[in-house]
Amino acid sequence: MNDRFGRNITYLRLSLTERCTLKCAYCRAGEGFCPKKSELTRDEFLRIVRAFASIGVKKVRLTGGEPMLRRDLIPILSGIRAIDGITEITMTTNGQHLAGQCRALREAGLDRLNISVDSLKPERYAEITGGGSLALVLAGIEEAFAAGFPSLKLNVVLLRGQNDDETDDFIALTKDRPISVRFIEYMPLGETDQANLRVTGAELLKKHPQLVPVEPFYPGQPSRDYQMPGYVGRVGLIDPMSHRFCADCNRVRVMSDGMIRPCLGSNTEFSLKEALEQNDDDALLAVIAQAIAHKPETHCFDEAFTAEKTMRHIGG
Repeated sequence: MNDRFGRNITYLRLSLTERCTLKCAYCRAGEGFCPKKSELTRDEFLRIVRAFASIGVKKVRLTGGEPMLRRDLIPILSGIRAIDGITEITMTTNGQHLAGQCRALREAGLDRLNISVDSLKPERYAEITGGGSLALVLAGIEEAFAAGFPSLKLNVVLLRGQNDDETDDFIALTKDRPISVRFIEYMPLGETDQANLRVTGAELLKKHPQLVPVEPFYPGQPSRDYQMPGYVGRVGLIDPMSHRFCADCNRVRVMSDGMIRPCLGSNTEFSLKEALEQNDDDALLAVIAQAIAHKPETHCFDEAFTAEKTMRHIGG
């Protein structure tokens, strides 16, 4: 299905939960424990994905919160895998619960993993994430390769003065393994926009002039990809503030409470709950069509935008 600007929506980001065991500085620092509330059931998630598949969505990314906190994650995965038209399932995780689960995830139908890791220094990682264990993340990365995932994406939110001195170390991870390290520009999705923390893609390219542009893996991907000469992996720059990619955006988001958000950088949302409760697939498709029709031409991050929800509410 196309939106009113001619963009073909083929990608659904599906948040399974708001719950998370970390309190990352750029997401939910200062918040208390995330309770389980108003989360959709497995059957409701599968109904939503079937509806999206019927209008041409082919790729689903499972997000959170932390999606691995769902006890029914494996049945959700295998259920999505069985839906006609869905050709790729990916998941973003903080890696704290990955070790011991990678083979089950792979066998249930997960194609790719994105793992958040904002520092390669244990104490600094714990500080940025509010108590996370870097050792668990690294163990999960090794297990993911052993379980047969052909490549991995590592997401790094760069924060000026906190972890931006580690870019060389992260790029080094791409030398001998099929790892894509993606440096993400800090976005105003908290109570305030701490613009002083933002490190732009232009700054990174100036710091690493050896990086060579390469073709994207797929159309509409958010990152601009580069490679160090002779390296196996890639370096991606995701910088929506300084280098917006809205013209190629092919995605919408469904949150764990049944709200659909056409754009990350807009507070506009539509509810799927009534259609789900009425068991009315036509009504479900109508709300989805309405949301896609209201997808804005571009995000509002640079227009005095104040986000009403953090990333753990929206889905990473």
